Amino acid sequence: METTLTMRLALNEDWAVGARIGGGGFGAVFEAENTAGEKAAVKLVPKAPGTEREMLFTNLDGVRNVVPVIDSGEHEDQWALVMPRAQKSLRAHIQEHGQLPLNEVVAVLSDIAEALADLKDREIVHRDLKPENVLLLAGRWCLADFGIARYAEATTAQHTFKGAGSLPYMAPEVWKYQRATSATDIYALGILAHELLAGTRPFNGPAEHDYQEQHLHGTPTPLTTAPPLLAALITECLFRAPQGRPAPGNVLARLGQIRGAPLSGGLAALAQANQDAVALQAEADRQASAHATETDRRKNLFEAATASFSFIADAFLTALMTAAPSGEARKGSQGDWTFRINDAQLSLSSPQPIASSPTPFDVIASATLALKAPASYYGYQGRSHSLWYADAQTADQYQWFETAFMGTPFGPQSTAVRPFALQPQSDAATALRAVLGGAQVAWPFTPLTIGGLDEFIARWAAWLSQAAQGRLSHPMQMPERNTL
Repeated sequence: METTLTMRLALNEDWAVGARIGGGGFGAVFEAENTAGEKAAVKLVPKAPGTEREMLFTNLDGVRNVVPVIDSGEHEDQWALVMPRAQKSLRAHIQEHGQLPLNEVVAVLSDIAEALADLKDREIVHRDLKPENVLLLAGRWCLADFGIARYAEATTAQHTFKGAGSLPYMAPEVWKYQRATSATDIYALGILAHELLAGTRPFNGPAEHDYQEQHLHGTPTPLTTAPPLLAALITECLFRAPQGRPAPGNVLARLGQIRGAPLSGGLAALAQANQDAVALQAEADRQASAHATETDRRKNLFEAATASFSFIADAFLTALMTAAPSGEARKGSQGDWTFRINDAQLSLSSPQPIASSPTPFDVIASATLALKAPASYYGYQGRSHSLWYADAQTADQYQWFETAFMGTPFGPQSTAVRPFALQPQSDAATALRAVLGGAQVAWPFTPLTIGGLDEFIARWAAWLSQAAQGRLSHPMQMPERNTL
C-alpha cells in the first residue's frame, strides 16, 4: 500500500513525510522517505523550552544499541530528527508474543545493558527506559527517544524535566526529585526485566500517588519464574538506594553468565543461597529507605510547623503589645517570647521537633504557653498549656492545637500550676488514651487557625490581666471545658 506524503523537510537531505506512526510526551513520529527512496522515521519535537536537549544526542557514535539519528535540523517551529525505521517496539513484541522465554529475555536485557554501559561511559542518563522506547533494529534491541535524557553532570540546564519519566518505571530518587544517575536507568531495567519474566510489572499503580507509594515503600513480588542468579540480579536492580544497584557493566557481565550452561549440584544450591541473601538485603534496603523517607517527611512537616508557628506567635505578641504598650516584651530568635506586666509574665517557648511519640496520633512539634504570677494565699502560681503540631483531628492533616492536662488521684497533685502542659510522651499518651494514670486531659484539642486567633488571644489576655492585678485564681472546675 502506497504511503500518502503530506509534507517535505529540507534538512541535510530532503525528506517526504507521511503518516504518523507513533509519539510520546516529547514529539510525534512519522513515516519518512528521502529522494533515493530510503525509508526512515522522522520525529518532530515542538520548540518548547528544554526540548532542544534531544538535539544534544544526535551523535552517539560508539554507543552500542541505540537508534542512530541519520539526519537532523529545524522545520518551522519544530526540531526534526530522522532515524532508521525500526521493525517494532519491545512493547509491541510483548503484546504479540506474551511472556517471553528465558533465553530471549536475557538477550533483550543484554542488548539494553550494553547500551546503558556505553551511555554511562559518556555520562549520559536516558531517564525514560521502558518497552515503548526499546526498538528492534537490525536484529538488536536498541534504545530510542532521548527526550528527557541528560548528561550526568549537566546541572545548569534551565529546564531539566526533573521528575519526568514514565510512572511504572520511575526510580525512588526521581519521585523524591533527586538527581538522576545511571542507577536510575538500572532501576527501570529491573522493572522491565520483572515485566518480561513475570508477565507483569512489580508495581501497577494505577494512580500516580499509588505508583509513588509503591516505588518508595512497596516490596516487589518475588520472581519465581527466573533462575536464582537472574532473580538476584533483578532484585539488586530494584534496590531503593541508588548506590546499592549494580553498575551497567556489572549487569551485562552477569547476564553473560546466565546465558551459559545452567548450574547444578552445589553451585545451584549456592546460587539459591545467594538469591536468599539478596532478598534479605532488599528487605533491609526497603526498611532503610522507609526510615529515610519518614525522616524527610518529618523534617518537611517541622519546617511547616515553624513557619505557621511564627505567624501565631507574632500575631499574639503584637496584640499584647498593642493592648498594653507599657508591658515589657522580649522576643527570642526562634519564635519564642515573654511578655511581662507588673509581676505577671506570659511566655511562649520555641517549637521543638518530636522524633516520635506514643500518642494516638502523630505529633511533629510541641511548644509551651505558660502564665506565671506571684503565689496566691493558696499557693496558686498560674497555668500552662501545650501547643502541639499534629494531625489530632483528621489523619494526615496537620496544624497547631492547644491542649492542657490535670493530675489524677494516681499521680502527683500540683496546686501551684493548674492546668499544666505536657510533652507528647508517656504521661500525655496515657491521658489521651483514657487509661488510668498520672494525668488526664483538662482542655480539649483546640485548633489554632491563622486568621482565627481572636478567642485564643483574648482568653489569654484576660488571664494575664487578672494575674497582673493579683486576681488570678485557681480554675473553679477541672476540666474547664468538655474534653469529649
